[in-house]
Amino acid sequence: MPDLVVEFGQIDIYLFDQLLRGRIAAGMRLVDAGCGGGRNLIYFFRNGFDVFGADADPAAIRSVRAIAKRLAPDLPETNFRVEPVEQMTFPDAFADVVLSSAVLHFAKDDEQFAGMVQETWRVLKPGGLLFCRLASNIGMETRVQRIDGRRFLLPDGSERYLVDQAMLLDLTRDLGGRLLDPLKTTIVQDQRCMTTWVVGKNP
Repeated sequence: MPDLVVEFGQIDIYLFDQLLRGRIAAGMRLVDAGCGGGRNLIYFFRNGFDVFGADADPAAIRSVRAIAKRLAPDLPETNFRVEPVEQMTFPDAFADVVLSSAVLHFAKDDEQFAGMVQETWRVLKPGGLLFCRLASNIGMETRVQRIDGRRFLLPDGSERYLVDQAMLLDLTRDLGGRLLDPLKTTIVQDQRCMTTWVVGKNP
């Protein structure tokens, strides 16, 4: 029996769902915008994807480079860059797939959130797929406390920039995209909400 952790790492289950649907296929160029230590990249390293990543944390990029060197030694170290998501240096229309997993809700304000979204969208090719998981207030609207703007205190004690359904639908339209899946939100025992936003970029 295959060792699923070895094959897939700690991949987001909703990203795994996109693989099962055949929307992300070997040979595609993939950018992980805010890649952290690379937990979502193990499968892609192992299966012939042209993988790139950006993160503002130098330690995270060192970790990703070490994993890539072991699992996909043909990938250049320069594919993985120490830079914030809102200031990525990848070219326009660069990637078939862009991942943004548990990143956007760390925005400190509307300006930074907009910058991260615009940069994430800029590097995506027409016809490409944006996979995004981010905190929201969907289903817990009365359980979060506004701090300032769209920053809220969650019942789990964390502070996050929270979106809602109307905002994500408006963003999808304004970016020139279309929902590939309905918005799906997981409520974690009345502590926080995580929404999956999967968008196709119109040709």
